[in-house]
Amino acid sequence: QVQLVESGGGLVQAGGSLRLSCAASGRTFSNYAMGWFRQAPGKEREFVAVIRWNSGSTDYADSVKGRFTISRDDAKNTVYLQMNSLKLEDTAVYSCAAAPSGYALTNLSLRRRYNYNYWGQGTQVTVSS
Repeated sequence: QVQLVESGGGLVQAGGSLRLSCAASGRTFSNYAMGWFRQAPGKEREFVAVIRWNSGSTDYADSVKGRFTISRDDAKNTVYLQMNSLKLEDTAVYSCAAAPSGYALTNLSLRRRYNYNYWGQGTQVTVSS
């Protein structure tokens, strides 16, 4: 059974940084794509970033490009989301997700929530002024 456990959320001032972690277990993830999504109050869950585990190729939402970086640590089976220059509008619950066979999916497909079979419980990120 795949388990995804996020950590690293918290309260940060605008302009600050946070690093989120997603510890993955229960499978060999080499063919997976691992994504980060977020959901702000009253809004739909939206795509943030994705990394294909095998190749390391990445894709980002336009709203975070240049500020956020997704990466993975093979030895720790962990995916990270480094968030810099945080803005008030980045406040949301951030969730990690895993897409089986994600290596074969296009970037556009990996921006769709329904391509992810497994989800973590989420971690709150609050950016204050």
